Amino acid sequence: MIVLIEAARRRVYQAVNTELVAHYWELGEYISQKIASAEWGDGIVEDLAADLARRYPGVRGYTRPNLFRMRQFYEAYRSNRKVSPLVRQLPWTHHLIILSQAKPVETREFYILAAIKDRWPKRELERQIRSGAVLREARATKKVSPAVRQTHPTAIDEFKNAYNIEFLGLAADHSEADLHDALLRNLGRFLTELGRDFCFVGSQYPVQVGSQDFAIDLVFFHRGIQCLVAFELKVDKFKPADLGQLSFYVEALDRDVKKLHERPSIGVLLCATKDDEVVEYALARTTAPTLVAEYQTFLPSKELLRAKLHELYAQLAPENAVVPRATHLRRRS
Repeated sequence: MIVLIEAARRRVYQAVNTELVAHYWELGEYISQKIASAEWGDGIVEDLAADLARRYPGVRGYTRPNLFRMRQFYEAYRSNRKVSPLVRQLPWTHHLIILSQAKPVETREFYILAAIKDRWPKRELERQIRSGAVLREARATKKVSPAVRQTHPTAIDEFKNAYNIEFLGLAADHSEADLHDALLRNLGRFLTELGRDFCFVGSQYPVQVGSQDFAIDLVFFHRGIQCLVAFELKVDKFKPADLGQLSFYVEALDRDVKKLHERPSIGVLLCATKDDEVVEYALARTTAPTLVAEYQTFLPSKELLRAKLHELYAQLAPENAVVPRATHLRRRS
């Protein structure tokens, strides 16, 4: 019963949001066209806001600043045939954050797509923009062992080449214990950074092999690919020997922890930095489903923005690669 009610509430909220954003787009278009045709000056917007306040007392959406934001919203995306059909999928507050904090056109486009795809709440969207999430993914092919592609062919998209953990506030000379403890203190934000469907299972997760006890740094479960995911943390540059320990942990999870209905476990070695060629050689002969990723505590360069946009469009809305003008948001004369 509760599940049905919550699902219905979400649908109602989404429907209301869709109509509200479409309405604001129409008002923004109307104001923009009136000002562009010299029928109105900027001062008339203030008069319009006052008139709407009298007509609709208690409705806060028609203030002078908000009317100008509607105009800015429309003008920011009106010529983008890919973005304009998608803007209704985000709440108005998300659009205000993107318009005010993400200035270049391509950057705004990226955050709209990423927020839709990953369902970021308002605070996470602000963090992603502040941390420069758009800048951090490496173009290089993700480094995974052949076993990952064989046992989990659809899982590669669920992992990243690099994870941004600037929110931890780590010192430059942090230890593995510092990294581990900081991730636990900020577990909610780390889960958001990992992506949808990751569920926390345990820290220093105990496994016993023979008469010896071992502890895996972090263990998660991924609901989408239905498997346990072991994270081993390293604060140094990747070394091939690190994979042996991780492969051992993956085998232990599969033999002693994995349930019958679950798929083979995956191991992620999260290190401070890596040489991609060394990683490729090390993974080539590894039989365990493992991959290597970096963690980043700073803001990388911007050079891969267009590649990331192309990737997001392919994942999110390939059907919108070319959108006729008639399919845009409704127009009001």
